[in-house]
Amino acid sequence: MRHLLSIDDLDADDLHRLLELTDHMMEISSRPIPKVPALRGKNVVSLFFEDSTRTRTSFDTAAKRLSADTMNFSVSSSSVSKGESLRDTIETIAAMGVDAFVVRHRSSGAPQMITRWTNASIINAGDGWHQHPTQALLDCYTIRTGLNRRDGFDGLRIAIVGDIKHSRVARSDVQAFAALGAHVTVVAPPTLLPPSLDGWPVEVSHDLDSLLPDLDVLYLLRVQRERMEEALLPSLHEYSLLYGLTDARAARLAPHALVMHPGPMNRGVEMVADPGELSGSVILNQVTNGVAVRMAVLFWLLGSGTDLTEAP
Repeated sequence: MRHLLSIDDLDADDLHRLLELTDHMMEISSRPIPKVPALRGKNVVSLFFEDSTRTRTSFDTAAKRLSADTMNFSVSSSSVSKGESLRDTIETIAAMGVDAFVVRHRSSGAPQMITRWTNASIINAGDGWHQHPTQALLDCYTIRTGLNRRDGFDGLRIAIVGDIKHSRVARSDVQAFAALGAHVTVVAPPTLLPPSLDGWPVEVSHDLDSLLPDLDVLYLLRVQRERMEEALLPSLHEYSLLYGLTDARAARLAPHALVMHPGPMNRGVEMVADPGELSGSVILNQVTNGVAVRMAVLFWLLGSGTDLTEAP
């Protein structure tokens, strides 16, 4: 594979192999000097048309730990602000010598389109409401290690709670979790669900409280405040009463259950309890694991070809 555009690009075997490669990258990251020459001479460009802290910094750190050269493209100070097209931007930067573009764009399908204009590998770092594949991979790795499920997720019960309709994380996670064998339920008010869930390997619930005792993973999505402008929720307070993780709800989770969130979180809305006080919270683990997962993806595309079993 030359690109990672969607979880659809990966089958269950690919997911397992990438997660195994991430084990090697975690070991590298734990060294006193967490750096190897695996991608020396490769040039990785971060091209973010939307604001990002975690994903952008994570990819940049991952590339540097593999000794790749990096460039960060700031859209606000670029020729895009003067009307330059996406194609011209890509072709101009590619002419400087690029091996991989890490792309985040507000328009669904933009990373796929970019593959037509360059020979570089394209990694989708989030496109519109469509996909965020490396977030799904790091979430899988966090569950794999947090629940010691190296062989897959058969029998695991995972609830994804929140704005499913507008969430690229939800779409990618559902595909990845189901491919590894999990039973996935999406939980949201009807206004925050897609018009159709045909083809989604999920069950649907509007009642979070009824699910809590049986869950292995509770995955909370950020309530995007811009949704309020669309009148999809009566109020954030009402949403929080019905779907927010309070201390009382957290107490009803099984002792082994994991609490996850892709960040940034809205404290007091979907996350009412203090995540630092939750024994099952692995939210910071997700951030740590994100670097190793993105190292694995970069190494897979630019370093080892299809041989994912050998550490660099």
